Amino acid sequence: MLKDLIAQNRSCRRYFQDKTVSEDTLKDLVNLARLSASAANRQPLKYILSSDPAANDKIFSCLAWAAYLKDWPGPSEGERPPAYIIILGDTSVASEFWSDHGIASQSILLGAREKGLAGCMIGAINRDKLRTFLQLPPHQEILLVLAIGEPKEKIVLETVDADGNIRYWRDDAGLHHVPKRKLDDIIFKTFS
Repeated sequence: MLKDLIAQNRSCRRYFQDKTVSEDTLKDLVNLARLSASAANRQPLKYILSSDPAANDKIFSCLAWAAYLKDWPGPSEGERPPAYIIILGDTSVASEFWSDHGIASQSILLGAREKGLAGCMIGAINRDKLRTFLQLPPHQEILLVLAIGEPKEKIVLETVDADGNIRYWRDDAGLHHVPKRKLDDIIFKTFS
């Protein structure tokens, strides 16, 4: 059921690094993005796929992880993503990418959950360093990096408490908690 996939689709930050994700699986996920909506049907997104450990190490070094977890520098060796999908905006196709990369990312991540995988949409990227490593031409803009792999962490949703704190956190057992606002708190107005 779609609601279950969406509820399971959390930002996973720890993976079984030794459980590889095949190139065919990554292509299947990108195909879901290809079939998704695109502003004015311009389809300006391009993708770089990596399941190569050496390339993944270089990609990993360009990313920042979990800003709310101040004492956690990111996944340790053995818990890093075994695969990445880098989403580019091709400025030779369109000058604006609107929400295309968000739509594409959600499609990819829902597809990953359906396959028993998890992912994390990362926007905190050292773009200059990653651009240099990828040897990108000037018309390719780095929009997002998606980490993909078999999840090594458990994530639970809970209701935002009375103080309104929406910051995710980890308990002493390593369980990742994600507070979500109540439906009634986010619907501003209804017309019936």
